[in-house]
Amino acid sequence: MENKNPIQVADRLFLVLETLADTGSVTLADLCRQLDLNKSTLHRLLSSLIYMGYVKQDGETGKYSLSLKLLGLSNKLLVHMDILDAVRPSLKVLAQETGETVHFVQLDGVEAVYIYKEESTQNSVRMVSKVGSRIPLYCSGVGKAIAADMDQSQIQSIWEHSTIRKLTPHTIIDYTQFLEKIKEAREKGYALDDEENELGVRCIAVGLPDYRGRAKYAFSISAPASRMTDQRLEELAQILLKTKQEILKNM
Repeated sequence: MENKNPIQVADRLFLVLETLADTGSVTLADLCRQLDLNKSTLHRLLSSLIYMGYVKQDGETGKYSLSLKLLGLSNKLLVHMDILDAVRPSLKVLAQETGETVHFVQLDGVEAVYIYKEESTQNSVRMVSKVGSRIPLYCSGVGKAIAADMDQSQIQSIWEHSTIRKLTPHTIIDYTQFLEKIKEAREKGYALDDEENELGVRCIAVGLPDYRGRAKYAFSISAPASRMTDQRLEELAQILLKTKQEILKNM
C-alpha cells in the first residue's frame, strides 16, 4: 500500500473535512493557518465541498462548518451494522441495572471506535465520549479486552504501531507491563482502565469476538473513580460476564 495518497486533491478534501470536524465553525483565515494552505487553494476546496453538500458557510459571519450530510452517512453506516441489533437490548439493560454509562466499541487498526453508547439516566455525571470518537487500545479497558482475544503477534503489532505516551500518571508505557495486564484480563475474563486514559475515570470491559471468533468488539462500564471502588468493580465484573454470555447466545 502506498504511504502517499495518489490523488492529492482527495487527500486535501478529506483533511479539510476532518479539521472542520475538530474545529467546528471557523473562518477562512483560521483554517488557512491550521492547514498551512493558501487562501485561494483552500477556497476552491471549500467551494467543492459546499457544492457537494458536505460543508456550509454562514451568510452573516462567513464562517465554514460541516453540514449534516456527514451525519446522515454515519447513520446509514450504523444501520448496516447488524451487531448493534444483537447487542443493543442487552446493553440497555446493563446500563439500567448498573446505573452507569455503557459503551460498545469496534476494533479499527490500533484504536477502538465507539459505535454505541448508552448513557445512564440515573446519574448526573456524563461521560465525554461520543459515538464515532476513538480511543487507543493500549491505554483503555476496551482495548485490553480486545487484545486479550488476540495472539502474541497481533498484540505486538498493535503496540509497535501505536503512539505510546503517558496520558495520565497511571498510563502503562512499558510493553512487558502491558502484556501482564493482558494476561490478567485473560485469566479474569475482563480488563480494566485504572485512570490510564483519563484521570478520575475507571472502566471495566469485556471483549466480544465476531462470528468467526476473531477479536473485534468490546463493551464496558465507565464511571468516576470515586464510585468505581475495587469492591464495586468485582460486582460489575460478574454482571458484565453474564451480559456477555447473553449476547453470545443471540449472535
